[in-house]
Amino acid sequence: MEFERTCAALGAEVAGIDLTVPLSRKEQAVLAAGLVEHQVLFFRDQALQPQDHMRLAEYFGPARPHPAYPTVPGFPGITVLESDRENPSRIEKWHTDMTFLPNPPLGSILRARIVPDRGGDTLWMSLGAAYDALPKIWRDRLCGFAAEHSFAHGFRESLEAPGGEARLAEAVAANPPVRHPVICAHPVSGRRLLFVNSLFTKRILGVSPEESDQMLEFLFAHLERPEFQVRFSWRPDSVAFWDNRQTQHCPINDYWPARRRHERVTIEGGKPA
Repeated sequence: MEFERTCAALGAEVAGIDLTVPLSRKEQAVLAAGLVEHQVLFFRDQALQPQDHMRLAEYFGPARPHPAYPTVPGFPGITVLESDRENPSRIEKWHTDMTFLPNPPLGSILRARIVPDRGGDTLWMSLGAAYDALPKIWRDRLCGFAAEHSFAHGFRESLEAPGGEARLAEAVAANPPVRHPVICAHPVSGRRLLFVNSLFTKRILGVSPEESDQMLEFLFAHLERPEFQVRFSWRPDSVAFWDNRQTQHCPINDYWPARRRHERVTIEGGKPA
């Protein structure tokens, strides 16, 4: 197995592995170590069937279904992310997946089924690189702060759409706001991370609403600096496996009215600390 670094901050293309067959314990360990080091891994020409997709994810932990999306028939752990002219994507902000949970996911494995002829790339960013580049005065200031993360805040556009409140009422009730540290450490590498995102982070706790808004405005702008990012162009049977504990991602919705379908397994994680 070979890892070819894509960008300075994060990302690697992986060759010499077939994800459609069971992996040895050694291959699993190498893949896990590569994920921590490179933060997001990219694979080409991997024609995963649903059972392959689930087997790969379950090497790293149990699947975590998403409360707002449909799933592949017979595979409740595989979320379908599909958009077209009648059903445009409403997620256009940078985010770490499901930080509205007390224990956000370890990571996700996303497989491309249908891709547009042009456009539809995805960006990832490194939360470790973003932390490292913070001015020391901000690193010192943010230690000890917590932020509120909210499902309803992240899905406010969907909730405002016709029928949205009824469709998502159960999910909203099951996912009240949670708090996470603004600065946390990766559980494997120990690397310090800037753990807020513009989709689900509603406010910083312990300060006035005005100060919270000012702090988050600065932090979101800082996180989106291009030197922390990597860009991936999809082809059918491409796969991305990202460490959700130390990255954010953002789909680029520049392909309308073409159809785009991805399938994703999200892996259970632990509480940020």
